[in-house]
Amino acid sequence: MTLLGEATDGARRREPGPLTDTRSEGAMSDDAATFEHTAARAAAGPQLTASQLARLTAYGVVQEVRDRDVVFRPGDAAYDLVVIEAGQIEIVSPGTGDEPEAVVAVYGPGGFLGELNLLTGQTVYLTGRVLEAGRIHRIAPRQFRQLMADDPELSDILLRTFLARRDLLRASSAARGIEIIGSGVSAEALALRTYAARQRLAHLWLDADSVAGRALMRLTPLAAGDLPAVVTPDRVLRRASPGQLADTLGLSYRHSTDKPVDLTVVGSGPAGLAAAVYGASEGLDTVVLDAVGVGGQAAASSRIENYLGFPSGLSGHDLTQRAALQAMKFGAQLSSPCLVVAIDTAGGHLHVELADGTGIDTRAILIATGARYRTLDLARWAEFEGAGIYYAATELEARTCDSEPVAVVGGANSAGQAALYLASRGSQVTLVVRAQSISTEMSSYLVDRLNAHSRVSVRVSTKVGELAGSTRLEAITLVDHNSGRTVEQPCRGLFCFIGADPATAWPHGVALDTNGFIRTDTDLDPASLGPTWTALGRGPLPFETSIPGVFAAGDVRVGAMKRVAAAVGEGASAIRSVHAALGIRL
Repeated sequence: MTLLGEATDGARRREPGPLTDTRSEGAMSDDAATFEHTAARAAAGPQLTASQLARLTAYGVVQEVRDRDVVFRPGDAAYDLVVIEAGQIEIVSPGTGDEPEAVVAVYGPGGFLGELNLLTGQTVYLTGRVLEAGRIHRIAPRQFRQLMADDPELSDILLRTFLARRDLLRASSAARGIEIIGSGVSAEALALRTYAARQRLAHLWLDADSVAGRALMRLTPLAAGDLPAVVTPDRVLRRASPGQLADTLGLSYRHSTDKPVDLTVVGSGPAGLAAAVYGASEGLDTVVLDAVGVGGQAAASSRIENYLGFPSGLSGHDLTQRAALQAMKFGAQLSSPCLVVAIDTAGGHLHVELADGTGIDTRAILIATGARYRTLDLARWAEFEGAGIYYAATELEARTCDSEPVAVVGGANSAGQAALYLASRGSQVTLVVRAQSISTEMSSYLVDRLNAHSRVSVRVSTKVGELAGSTRLEAITLVDHNSGRTVEQPCRGLFCFIGADPATAWPHGVALDTNGFIRTDTDLDPASLGPTWTALGRGPLPFETSIPGVFAAGDVRVGAMKRVAAAVGEGASAIRSVHAALGIRL
């Protein structure tokens, strides 16, 4: 395999401008990018043995191909995994605007075509074109799924290859196939960028005020009122939302059969993803729906260092991305953004209703919607959301702060991790804590690191009293609880980690406690369960709610520990109860 046209800088060949003009979203430092790029190139073109090729082609159908034949093209809803026996096929990124098409890779005998969208279901965005006539083996989607389930060795090779190829595509000319343009201080634009990052989409971000951004707006054309916008080779989405982008790319929920699914997981944080991995791997037809994007609140964590098995720590984004890939590897369908608005128990089966009117019949439901971020009751708060106020500390948010002073509000681990991450990016960080000590809710290892860091200052018994700025946040006023003294200080970014409220407004009929958390199993009042349970002849199983067949796990549940490891354990354990409710023996 030969990879061509790879670029991190200069992915769009225009006049030089700010970093966001010319670098694929999520790009790393030059040294790190070079190392990762070299490793990805090696992983993207594995050399299969004769035995592996024989096992792989056994799932396919032979086809003779001629020069210039197209094996897949942009817009195809799905495509086959293609194994080349003889000949050559080139992968081409289509032309966009003033840019001609570009050859991304060339594959020869023993190679195979495919990348991450074989798992995610994303609409095809590249062209596979025969360069030299020969013979190929087409492995259709159904047989591909069977292959992934049957052959662990080939499954692992394919998964590693798909990931490496997607990483290379994100850093190549293929990234210009999805161009997101908007204001750097727009909450709507940030939502698009966050969705694209969580989906690992090959895309480019252009600030509308940059040289490249203004050029794209003239070429398209786009007006300021059209932003944020998404430009693809065949369409322009004006005033775009993550939902519109998902629909365009085929990442929204799509009916594949009229038969009820075995398990619908609502929410894709650690609990939901663990349930999806264990459910799908144990043979359950599993659908995962999330209102925002893969990962839940855990994906917003800059670093998790006390998760078992990762002594060097890892980001919440990396953890949840790995879990999502595991779930898809075993056949789970992940769709987002898909807002679930109701559960219907009429008709003798469970039914999940989405905000767009789509209905899903299902044998069991697992609610893992977690919680929604709390906000501070301050004037202009909503105005500055996405323009200086953030609920996550990842590469996207850190880049907008550009090493300038920031503040983190909160006293738990997530706030401490965010403060350390932002300090590592060069910002002077003020950690604002209402309690009299940061040791009240925070792990001791974080407390020690915060106290020792030269770019972190901790303000206890303090709150944020005012926000100031013109089009974006520029300063905050801090208020000392004890003395009443106030101080105004520059602030490019205010990162809010003050807890969350359970996302349980939608599952009507599910018993909640006074704080809105879902009651399960032993927390339910037996006297209030009703005749349905009497007819079943059993009580609620572990993690089962007041509605038979509906389960809950993670932060949304009464008594949850609010730790990633605990959420993973609950999601995995709940699957045993799902099997019991469905009458499946393990």
